[in-house]
Amino acid sequence: MTESGTIDDTLAELIEDFDVLEDWEQRIAYVIDLGKELAPLPETDRLEANKVPGCAAQVWLASGQDGDRLTFRADSDSAISKGNVALLLKLYSGRPADQILAFDAKAALDRLGLPQALTRQRANGLNAMVGRIRQEALAAA
Repeated sequence: MTESGTIDDTLAELIEDFDVLEDWEQRIAYVIDLGKELAPLPETDRLEANKVPGCAAQVWLASGQDGDRLTFRADSDSAISKGNVALLLKLYSGRPADQILAFDAKAALDRLGLPQALTRQRANGLNAMVGRIRQEALAAA
């Protein structure tokens, strides 16, 4: 899932999408729909090493590099977690490590209001997914 433009452009598009939705039920439904758009994760990526610890559901996050850009593939056995990781892939996949590391994910997710719409356990899982992406970016930097 590679986005054109900057990471801030992608965030602005997501903010627009979230702002037109009337309530949190619609916003969570939108996040779930994002998850439905994820490409299937190959079985070879469903390794214990690719599991994201700290998530309420099973979440797999695999990464690769295409030149200086990191690419991410992911899946989950939960519709909400799958949507959350799909949203993160929209922001992060296809970006250079320095852009990933410079991006303030907490501020971005707060601007979307996503952590407040989730249970504490799911919000912790979302933070764990961001942490894993940042780890991959640090390793690649």
